[in-house]
Amino acid sequence: MWVPPEVADPVVLHAPTRKSVSVFGAVRPSDGRLVADRLSPFNAETFQTFLGHLVRHRRAGRVQVVIVDNAKYHHSKALKPWLDAHRDVLRLDFLPPYSPDLNHQERVWKLTRRLVTHNSYFALLDALAEAVLRQFTLWDRPNETLRRLCAVI
Repeated sequence: MWVPPEVADPVVLHAPTRKSVSVFGAVRPSDGRLVADRLSPFNAETFQTFLGHLVRHRRAGRVQVVIVDNAKYHHSKALKPWLDAHRDVLRLDFLPPYSPDLNHQERVWKLTRRLVTHNSYFALLDALAEAVLRQFTLWDRPNETLRRLCAVI
């Protein structure tokens, strides 16, 4: 950044931390509806909790297919009994390794960062979480923004 010499140096506020907000999320490409839960830490137990929430949002009479990456907790043995018990309503399909460009949810995370966190200063992590979750609340009903972002051609 260039600043004229007669102007005092600008002060850039930032929180020197590596903390982040952990959110599980899934978007339905057909109508753009987002289901998101702030759960921490990411492990098999919290993933199962999220899947339980996700199953409640499925369309009646249909099997819900959830496309996931290859995170360790997605393959957890502790998750297998729950998945077996819900196999008539839910199925996990795994993306090929190292292919985040195929994951629709990654597009949603990128858009969220651009709309909510870029060029913004959050003094507290809770303020960041509140801003992100406020955006997700706008997307918890069918919407054209996410439908177009996650369109399957």
